[in-house]
Amino acid sequence: MRRVVVVGASLAAVHAIEGLREHGYAGEILLIGAEPHLPYDRPPLSKEALHHGPELDKVHLRAPEWYVEAGVELRLGRRAKHLNPARRVVVLDDGTQEEYDGLVLATGSTPKTLGGVGPVHTLRTVDDAIALHGQLTPGRHLVVLGAGFIGLEVAATAREMGLDVSVVELAPVPLTRVLGDEVGQWFRTHQEAHGVQLHCGSVLDGIEAGARGSKIRLQNGTVLSADLVVAGVGVTPATGWLEGSGVRLADGVVCDKSLHTSVPGVVAAGDVTRWYNALFDEEMRVEQWTNAVEQGRHAAASLLGAVEAYTPVPYFWSDQFNAKMRFVGRANAAEQIHVERMDDTSMVALFGRDGVLRGALCVNAARRLALYSRAIRDQVPWGDVVES
Repeated sequence: MRRVVVVGASLAAVHAIEGLREHGYAGEILLIGAEPHLPYDRPPLSKEALHHGPELDKVHLRAPEWYVEAGVELRLGRRAKHLNPARRVVVLDDGTQEEYDGLVLATGSTPKTLGGVGPVHTLRTVDDAIALHGQLTPGRHLVVLGAGFIGLEVAATAREMGLDVSVVELAPVPLTRVLGDEVGQWFRTHQEAHGVQLHCGSVLDGIEAGARGSKIRLQNGTVLSADLVVAGVGVTPATGWLEGSGVRLADGVVCDKSLHTSVPGVVAAGDVTRWYNALFDEEMRVEQWTNAVEQGRHAAASLLGAVEAYTPVPYFWSDQFNAKMRFVGRANAAEQIHVERMDDTSMVALFGRDGVLRGALCVNAARRLALYSRAIRDQVPWGDVVES
């Protein structure tokens, strides 16, 4: 293999590059990124960077000299437009054609929009964070659309900065589709205790822009006056440029257990990747920091000939005010939810399916996390965990 092209200047991409070099690959590496910036860390964008203002040198994943030392050619500010697997060529938006022997797809995801409703901010890029930070001044009213993890993190950050904050959520409680009503209610109570106003079970009817802000109209008749509006209604895997290429797509790039796509010589890693995880007997797509790191390295090894299946126990975190939430495993389609501990400042909740422990949520209880992670990997029976 003479030349590897990595598309997407993401966390998964950086770790794929590191994985290639650590496994002895000495050929050319080209990194293509749609943004003009070096790859940077995204989790701080809804927390520290949003609060204090993003500083690129502090959120860069690697210093500029790292790419030189690793022998990585950079093509930043250029978007991949088409893939021709027959010729093994990636076509860029300026018409440049980049040949490859091996290809890593690490294009991540893009925020969902509200289809012409505006003006509404999204928070996905460092430029988004820069633009939003400049408008987060004490006393203004921020309305967040969507009470997912990003929406709740933005709400918490803005409230700590002295803004009045309202959150509009379609579901009856935050995070109910992910964690269930009882656990979601804890997050609602926690946010409200810090002054965030939540409008749950509310359907957005429209947004009217005015000279001094926006009017958010809900179908129940509520009208919220906002100085600015942020939407956190989920993301979509960035696969549009792959349509018609022969790469199988289905809410992401579909991969086998070792992260190979349907096209020879092409692997995928990060938010864009949908693969079969044998540990859970489930095809999944994971939008999490730790997964991007581990999956990038695994994809690199697979591209170089390794055949091991990628079977992680997913892990992610969310910090909201003084609540440090850590989660391992999966909570989707849980048949049992057991709240082991719940008070004003902490919570431990377990999620079971098919007779075994599948997921565990720990808020301000991080010491329990490693225990539950091992139990999930070992497929410990649900009864044994709950009774212990």
